[in-house]
Amino acid sequence: MSLQLNFFKTHGLLGLAIIIVGCSADTGVYVAVDERIGALPEAVLSPIDNPISPEKIALGRVLFWDPILSGNFDVACASCHHPDHGWGDGRQRSMGVGGIGLAEDRFGGAVVSRNANTIINAAFNGIDTSGFYDPSTAVMFWDNRHMSLEAQSLEPIASKDEMRGNAYEAEEAISTVSQRLAANDQYQLMFDAAFGANTTINGDKIGKALASYERSIIANNSRFDYYARGNTNALTDLEVRGMNAFIQMNCTACHGGPMFSNYELHDLGVPDNGFEDAGVDGAFRTPTLRNLPLTGPYFHNGAFTTLEEAVNFYDVFEQNDEAAESLNFDENMTPAVVAFLRALNDNNFDKTIPENVPSGLPVGGTIVN
Repeated sequence: MSLQLNFFKTHGLLGLAIIIVGCSADTGVYVAVDERIGALPEAVLSPIDNPISPEKIALGRVLFWDPILSGNFDVACASCHHPDHGWGDGRQRSMGVGGIGLAEDRFGGAVVSRNANTIINAAFNGIDTSGFYDPSTAVMFWDNRHMSLEAQSLEPIASKDEMRGNAYEAEEAISTVSQRLAANDQYQLMFDAAFGANTTINGDKIGKALASYERSIIANNSRFDYYARGNTNALTDLEVRGMNAFIQMNCTACHGGPMFSNYELHDLGVPDNGFEDAGVDGAFRTPTLRNLPLTGPYFHNGAFTTLEEAVNFYDVFEQNDEAAESLNFDENMTPAVVAFLRALNDNNFDKTIPENVPSGLPVGGTIVN
């Protein structure tokens, strides 16, 4: 841990939310508003056993977009995580195998139980209020059931509703996909370039390539980040009021740190929207608040369409749940808080879609009607 903290300190990555106090904007005299929120790091860490490289990112990109990873060659990772929808899919609950089309226009496929998490900034999952995170143990999914992007990236391949279908059994999924990739000369060349000559293609290498690509999808230069790094002109007065209200209402108890999440599980009593998902004894992970304008609908089941609805839900939550005793929600501050949340948005992330994939299959699967 100490080495990682030294890395952050050396590179000046432990930014705090700041505000001018009794001085003009050009004096450079600032104090921290609250030590529990701050700017995202300007660099991404990767696990010791999976150092990031251009070759791994290039391989991971085509794997992410290639339906060769799915049982019936019709679904890619990008079917539910698309740049046009903030690297989510814009649906209440995602649609996997058998689906045709993209986002809310997708039809005819298996509907999964949860809302698709965006992959934007998943590289920073688990980061705490000090700026420390360990990419090898970062929690993933709404229920924190896997640690690391490497482990997370393989599960959809074996999931019946997401990518596997009825093509083979779950325990055969990774070996079957590995054999498909090994039989493709272009993929073998790309795996060799990424991992060394005569690489044996297997789940470990597939997961590492996909994880490397996902770590390249970052958005760490929102206006809030600029503000937190010292540019106090980056936020409007309304947004600053919203930030202060966010802190004063103790939203940071769960939505703290540079990713505005404590990555813990909570039972919020989110309204059922037609498909009940028990989570972990009713609890789901605190989602990040970054890039919200791009990644709705909100909560694990997509129960709320607008940010205003999602924020105002906490008034009901505060009144009806003992777990919210520390929350001091003030509905009058909703417009300012929503303005602040929008200032956490950074639209400058990689949206590149490959023109083709090594399998020759449709890029992204059956996402075009």
